[in-house]
Amino acid sequence: MRGPQVEPAVGLPDEVRIYEVGSRDGLQNEPTVVPAAVKAEFIRRLAAAGLPVIETTSFVPPSWVPQLSDAAEVLELLGPDGLGRNRPVLVPNERGLDRALAAGVQAVAIFGSATETFAQKNLNRSVADSVEMFRPVVERSRAAGLWVRGYVSMCFGDPWEGDVPVAQVVDVARRLVDLGVEELSLGDTIGVATTGHVHRLLEALDRAGIGVSTLAVHFHDTYGQALANTLAALADGVRVVDSSAGGLGGCPYAKSATGNLATEDLVWGLHGAGVRTGVDLESLVETSAWMAAALGRPSAARVVRALAPPIG
Repeated sequence: MRGPQVEPAVGLPDEVRIYEVGSRDGLQNEPTVVPAAVKAEFIRRLAAAGLPVIETTSFVPPSWVPQLSDAAEVLELLGPDGLGRNRPVLVPNERGLDRALAAGVQAVAIFGSATETFAQKNLNRSVADSVEMFRPVVERSRAAGLWVRGYVSMCFGDPWEGDVPVAQVVDVARRLVDLGVEELSLGDTIGVATTGHVHRLLEALDRAGIGVSTLAVHFHDTYGQALANTLAALADGVRVVDSSAGGLGGCPYAKSATGNLATEDLVWGLHGAGVRTGVDLESLVETSAWMAAALGRPSAARVVRALAPPIG
């Protein structure tokens, strides 16, 4: 299988850690329920391809995200391989944390919002109230020795509120960092970010005492800008990037959100620039082609379409 010609790029890091979200964020919006056994096999294949961190599932109420109602079953199928600190699960509240702890997980993520409207639609409460809901989740998780990640969604634009002021994002990010999250992912939930906006937000966060060593970026590719925005963030010092195998993804509460940055497209670009990821591109492409066949449609990832034979 062809790989990119390697020509090291100036200004990029030697190595990037990819945080794979395909099995959670990628599948959560699928209209047809994917069997737990298929999800577990997907995660196994992603791990075999060298993805260092895989967010496996979410302990949300089944009425919120029916596709992920089988979280406990997926983890049971994975066994010990699904429970390490490199296998986080999303938890929305203490009830979700109780279920995660019962399953034996060692890493969790909370999902906040930079805007009031999305906080109401996603969590049925205000930004301030959602932060207070997360407080005992983070405290209990840290006390139990779990690794804790935080997400801030709608960092670059909101389908209901429009442009989101940088200062507003910084304020919410500061609140989550103050709770004690160990890594904070900045989400471009509807894919409207541009490179200048990325630079401005990272500069503002740094001025607020939130340095790039704490941050990850999470871009959707609605306008084809996800890879460009990621490279802009890496040039500013970010070293953790969220992506989804096959470009799977969307958001059940923001219909304008299309797929995530495809992990294959990210890996192709980084490897061509001389940046190490630890990911085997050929194995990853085969995995996404397998999942596309399971879903019954072509992969959204350009690299998968270029390198893998069509399904059917």
